[in-house]
Amino acid sequence: MNPLAQQLNDTIAREHSAVARMLSGLGKAIYFPKVGILSQSAEAKKQANVYNATIGIATENGKPMHLNVIQETLTAYDPKDLYEYAPPAGKPELRTVWREKMLQENPSLADKSISLPVVTNALTHGLSIAADLFADAGDAVIIPDKNWENYELTFGIRRGAELVLYPLYNEDNKFNAAGLRDALLAQQDRGKAIVLLNFPNNPTGYTPTAEEGRSIVAAIKEAAEAGIHVVAVTDDAYFGLFFENSLHESLFGQLCGLHERVLAIKVDGATKEEYVWGFRVGFITYGGLAEASLAALEQKTLGIIRATISSGPHPSQTFVLRALKSPEFKTQKEEKFKIMKGRANKVKQLLDSGKYGSEWTYYPFNSGYFMCLKLLTAGAEEVRQRLLSTYGVGTIALGETDLRVAFSCIEEPDLEDLFDRIHQAVLDVKSGKA
Repeated sequence: MNPLAQQLNDTIAREHSAVARMLSGLGKAIYFPKVGILSQSAEAKKQANVYNATIGIATENGKPMHLNVIQETLTAYDPKDLYEYAPPAGKPELRTVWREKMLQENPSLADKSISLPVVTNALTHGLSIAADLFADAGDAVIIPDKNWENYELTFGIRRGAELVLYPLYNEDNKFNAAGLRDALLAQQDRGKAIVLLNFPNNPTGYTPTAEEGRSIVAAIKEAAEAGIHVVAVTDDAYFGLFFENSLHESLFGQLCGLHERVLAIKVDGATKEEYVWGFRVGFITYGGLAEASLAALEQKTLGIIRATISSGPHPSQTFVLRALKSPEFKTQKEEKFKIMKGRANKVKQLLDSGKYGSEWTYYPFNSGYFMCLKLLTAGAEEVRQRLLSTYGVGTIALGETDLRVAFSCIEEPDLEDLFDRIHQAVLDVKSGKA
């Protein structure tokens, strides 16, 4: 094993032996090179005041070389904030500003020890980093039965972990904390579990209430007290889009420092929070550990980044940073929030109106981009196909009965027509027309 990797492992083991046991084989072996091209280039950037012949970019007239056909569309930005490589951890100021934003929006983090967020190539990359560092073949990854399909690729296919499912809702259509608890405690023989907490949930658009949130935290603490090492990952992709009486904070704050056998990891980003999906700017943050251990995990994270994408895109980081610092940012974001909330409320009003009879029910939703119908009289895939071929409507079929509808991309005045078409497609399939 490389001495740098061993040094990082020793640091974590010395301060948090339980966390050291959570690392995957790759997580133990990975490190960020201290001596190499990046470190030598960084040294030269500070001291080479005549010529710096280390950097792998081209320059002209003291600035990064660039094409005017590109720069003419980006004249608001200095070329150095666009064309140079971003540091593997991301733009330092962006990391600091995002941390400040996180603390403002999550008061429960006020007295918690957290790392400086590391910039990722959006949330999937952040989840992939967590998988690389902590998931080995055969490890249990606990997720609800209604989940984002990419978890299977990221944790199951790529890392060989076993997905353990529990029902998202209980008999009262509340979050099934008892199911989560049972799934966790069933891992005592393994001695380790990775828990993915995705709220607002994709595909259902559900966020637990404060009471349900406390039950989730209690289940994780009980598992830790039973000797299970828990890697608790909050996938906060749709954070902030809370439309009703639910948790308005990430559970990351309550999980930080919860127990010595609980490691809290927050994966979030500007992707959906700031409506910049194609920018691919996300973050991964570790919490609840001593400063040296947080620094060690950051170094391992940078090792994963260096070994995969080298660094994230610089222009999009610059764009996001400028937006976060703008005095108009909060006002404009609130405007978009109101639009999204209006769409969610309109959907709920339509579904509760009785207009669509008994063809479906819907799963509780209170946040995010989506909601899910539970079809009672027709198969979801048949309805999806009928909607496409006859009514020009795209939806997502999940299993035999569930149909995911993204109200986020439908104008509020068009929502009734959308659900009228879905209803007619259900009736068509039910009568054998499909």
